[in-house]
Amino acid sequence: MNMQSPNFIAVEKWTGKALFSDWQTTGAGAIEVRDPATDALLASVGLGGPADIARAAAEAKQAQRAWAKTLPTERAAILNKAADLLVANGEELIGWIMRESGSIQPKAGIEIEHGALFIRHAANLATQPTGLVLSGFDNRTNYAKRVPHGVVGVISPFNFPLVLSVRAIAAALALGNAVVHKPDPRTAISGGIIIARIFEEAGLPKGVLQIVPGGADAGEAICTDPNIAMVSFTGSARGGSKVGELCGKHLKKVQLELGGKNALIVLDDADLDIAASNAAWGAFLHQGQICMATGLILAHNSIAEALTEKLVAKASHLPAGDPSSGRVALGPIISDGQVATIQAIVDDAVAKGAKLLAGGTHDGRFYAATVLDGVKPGMRAFEEEIFGPVACIVRFASDEEAVEIANMSDYGLAAGVISAASGRALALGEQLNVGQLHINDQTVNGGPFAPFGGRGKSGNGSRIGGPADIEEFTQWMWISVKDQATAYPF
Repeated sequence: MNMQSPNFIAVEKWTGKALFSDWQTTGAGAIEVRDPATDALLASVGLGGPADIARAAAEAKQAQRAWAKTLPTERAAILNKAADLLVANGEELIGWIMRESGSIQPKAGIEIEHGALFIRHAANLATQPTGLVLSGFDNRTNYAKRVPHGVVGVISPFNFPLVLSVRAIAAALALGNAVVHKPDPRTAISGGIIIARIFEEAGLPKGVLQIVPGGADAGEAICTDPNIAMVSFTGSARGGSKVGELCGKHLKKVQLELGGKNALIVLDDADLDIAASNAAWGAFLHQGQICMATGLILAHNSIAEALTEKLVAKASHLPAGDPSSGRVALGPIISDGQVATIQAIVDDAVAKGAKLLAGGTHDGRFYAATVLDGVKPGMRAFEEEIFGPVACIVRFASDEEAVEIANMSDYGLAAGVISAASGRALALGEQLNVGQLHINDQTVNGGPFAPFGGRGKSGNGSRIGGPADIEEFTQWMWISVKDQATAYPF
């Protein structure tokens, strides 16, 4: 899938284009895609507006009828070929993910690996049993089967652009839906065009997958378009609230996977070297720009000082800079506005009594790995999802207090508990109001085989991945059959 070869549409030819039943010009012009580390121009891609979404949705609805009738084994074969293409071209595509999203090489590699796993998981879904025979009250035959919604709208974010797009796209396609997908325009290539090309080359029929990079107006159009039956959204709680409101108003099913303020609880019997490693990974990976990032590190009073020292040492040895250099652990924050938000949260914590022990500064979009000790309720660093490389340490005196502190959050995505006694950790963890719990691990975990999602501001109780995909991307149809029609009293 060489971008300079005749069988791949070169970057220069993407200007003003988006994917509908074929590559077409969008009505809202074009947008520049830039490397957040260097501000270098990577490409110009078509920017879609409401009219483009309407056109894409209409074409998807028409194409979906035939796609739903395609044999499950044929759908699975196309999906598996798409996964093969992603892996085969992974080395080249990793570079695009790095440049477009500010990822270091290992993180970009995870996207290729997990992206392929999500597609293969979806291929397996296509051939799973999706019906059952029901008990009856007369001599008719009753059964129920899962059927596709029709057209699914997918809206994905910038931070893991490939994985957080393809996990919904592939599952929806596998189960007979067509898809209209709006990637974040800042990551339109790795979150959209790459996906379009692998499915195009894998033989997906034209019109079944519509990819339209766009802004908020395009996202709103997905939520209101009458041809789109369901919306899968990954993003902020604020954005998810708006999506949920619009989908509810238009009686659409909606699956929301939102942010988190995820607690990692380190108990007094934990191995502190291991705990510090887990805390650093959870707080600093991809500059903290992950919904499952470790937002609070709860440390028992007896070990808090030693754990903090180890975490500060790790933060001090994590250089931030251009990922293309191959010599950094942290890449750029996605935008200048987000840098300002991170700095404001750090400054607020310090002003309210927290101790800044490492970082707290930035060079342009490169924000240093930061450690704040003594974070407490009332500080923005305690309450808000930071989406930056900031480790916030909170101290506690007992297991009961740790549970109380962790459950103060309005979010409820992920939590981790580290202890030498896994039974003790599990007993504590099961009291936490989260959608995913990791014993003796940090909070950043994901994959295709588990139902992923959260509570409260982290979602609407829906899940994506594993056994949840059939539930989310299909709906029940009850069918009853009589051998012949019979008369009624009227």
